[in-house]
Amino acid sequence: MSVNNELFVKNRNKLAQKIKPKSVAIINSNDEMPRNGDQYFPYRQHSDMFYLTGVNYKNITLVICPEHPIEKYREIIFSPEPDELTMTWYGHIPDKDELKAISGIKTVIWLSDFEAALKDLLMNCEHVYLNANELIKFMPVVESPDQRFTKKIKEQYPLHKYKRLAPIIADLRLSKEKEEIDLIQKACDITASTFDSLLKIVKPGINEREVSAEISHKFTVNGAEAHAFPPICADGVNACTLHYVDNNCECKDGDLLLIDFGAEYSNYAADCSRTIPVNGKFTERQKACYEAVLRVHKKMIPHFVVGNTIDNLNKETCKLMEEEMIGLGLFTKEDVDKQNPDSPMYFKYYMHGLSHFIGLDAHDSGTKQTPFVPGVVLSCEPGIYIKEEKIGIRIENDILVTEDKPINLMKNIPMEVEEIENLMLRYK
Repeated sequence: MSVNNELFVKNRNKLAQKIKPKSVAIINSNDEMPRNGDQYFPYRQHSDMFYLTGVNYKNITLVICPEHPIEKYREIIFSPEPDELTMTWYGHIPDKDELKAISGIKTVIWLSDFEAALKDLLMNCEHVYLNANELIKFMPVVESPDQRFTKKIKEQYPLHKYKRLAPIIADLRLSKEKEEIDLIQKACDITASTFDSLLKIVKPGINEREVSAEISHKFTVNGAEAHAFPPICADGVNACTLHYVDNNCECKDGDLLLIDFGAEYSNYAADCSRTIPVNGKFTERQKACYEAVLRVHKKMIPHFVVGNTIDNLNKETCKLMEEEMIGLGLFTKEDVDKQNPDSPMYFKYYMHGLSHFIGLDAHDSGTKQTPFVPGVVLSCEPGIYIKEEKIGIRIENDILVTEDKPINLMKNIPMEVEEIENLMLRYK
């Protein structure tokens, strides 16, 4: 789906207001990632590049120089020049008019002229803002285009003052514009219709990979470009592995199936988790555990308000989960009174946080200490994992923070026990 370029114009204007006077900001597109032999993985644009341009093509460089004396050089896209031979073999390369229409940027220069143009731009600037992936827990061994470019430009222009662009863009991406919220809602709606299809096919004997294939099929026919992340289809004890992605086991009669999945629509993510009985009926124990998680989920949604933080959500969630675990007989209040405070007993059965930010990435910009502002979208995903009972349960919805009360963007996806059971019975 094409997105109105007014969104990207707005995003660039916000960035231009955040950088220092006499500055230039440079953003690179993602590489194609090698798969094996002479094949590449499907291409996905760098989220920051899409946020600022809407361009989904490779080998693109964006330069923003707000105070350049010549207006047409204040925003530039550098792109490979289309040629018939390359397009015959590998497909479409956008021309200048197409890139202008997508991004709202008036100046497009062929990439072959980048070095000469960059020298001219830098002579008018003192500060150079360069991008980098600054997610705390993500440390890939593969060098990114931004890392390569940073090394190169610092060697060529060592006397400029270099600045970090990532914290500025991360802050801008935090609060979503209405257009972005609409795209996330569409991703959630596609995810919702897909879950309805899963309730129709899940039964004893189906393989996890068949469930995963159904997700891929429904995402495609409903207009999603991709998965927002590799789906998790985890039967029984597999659900106790938080990032289980093998998806290759049989779904057995009497087991629960945990499904964590989300559509990507116009590069924006949905993130949903549901847990359903393979045979369509929860056992009494499964129902008790499920409803314990559901109670915590419902109690936590009102906490998604302006000024709160993920750290605060986690503290409250852990208290509630501890109470529910006592009620489920996993340990007693006396056990809790004697526990090592640095190793709480609930952590055996609930070992992840309640929430993360959602947007162009399933795990989007923002930290556990970032105060919520209107327009942020976050997951709400309590869970319980009792390995010895082969029970893994997670219930996850995407919540929009507003000036008023929180909005559940996945309100159309069933999560009540009776609703799930009745639908599965009807579909059988």
